[in-house]
Amino acid sequence: MLENYLPVMMQAVIAIGFAGMMLLMSLLLGKKGTPNATKDSPYECGMKPIGDGAPRFSVKFYVIAMLFVIFDIEVVFLLPWAVQFRDLIQESTMAFWSISGFVGVLAVAYIYALRKGALNWNS
Repeated sequence: MLENYLPVMMQAVIAIGFAGMMLLMSLLLGKKGTPNATKDSPYECGMKPIGDGAPRFSVKFYVIAMLFVIFDIEVVFLLPWAVQFRDLIQESTMAFWSISGFVGVLAVAYIYALRKGALNWNS
């Protein structure tokens, strides 16, 4: 049984060995840089960096992004069902009722987000 995994283990050992040798060779043969204030400062397209690097965003942007991802993924689950709709309905009505429940949960979540004001930009 072990001989089946021998090629995989050999490849892993060779890959790890190659990566280790490249790191070791870069340490031994590479140039040693001297740090200074100019080289250690961040480069901002020719402008001197002043202030914080990352501006603060409102939580509303993140809430909208999360809602988009959630509803977008749920729409992806609807697509295979829509493609096979005729075949599924001919076999049984269980497919219709299950997707109705799924869309019902989506509708409740959407109404909840509307009532909570998650989609209101003005407030």
